[in-house]
Amino acid sequence: MRPLTEHEVRSSFVNASPDELRVVALPADFVLTDWDHLDFLAWRDPRSRGRGYLIAELDGEPAGIVLRAAEGSSRARAAMCDLCHTMQPADQVVMYTARKAGDAGAHGDSVGTYMCADLSCHENVRLAAPLAPNEVRASVDRKIDGTKRRTEAFVGRVAETAAVRR
Repeated sequence: MRPLTEHEVRSSFVNASPDELRVVALPADFVLTDWDHLDFLAWRDPRSRGRGYLIAELDGEPAGIVLRAAEGSSRARAAMCDLCHTMQPADQVVMYTARKAGDAGAHGDSVGTYMCADLSCHENVRLAAPLAPNEVRASVDRKIDGTKRRTEAFVGRVAETAAVRR
């Protein structure tokens, strides 16, 4: 991923209202971000328990989305993240939703998927050993490529109605 400035991060959000943009809290270590090793940027808002952010490159440009974590807990013992395909204890995978961009989002349309609760998908796919006993480990490069592709597709589904607006 190409390096982004704070201004580029804030202006990349396609589904954020002006009020949401004002309260975006960047990661504490943002200035130390190693952009050469990122396929996308994702973090939890340190000031808001249920909010997260995800920025991926779509057609060479950063596209960011504001995420909301579902409240409640699952009765499942294990769950799989839809982005990184990592099996984790169920309390470490959460349903995140994102309001769609543009008029669709203004009318309440949203997209959701199960993701690692701490949005650590980028790190999880780079681990050499399986995280769960029954997890089959594909090559790390294939996991990274698949995670990047699925992340871009998710952000693209949220942003698809923003094309008219941009």
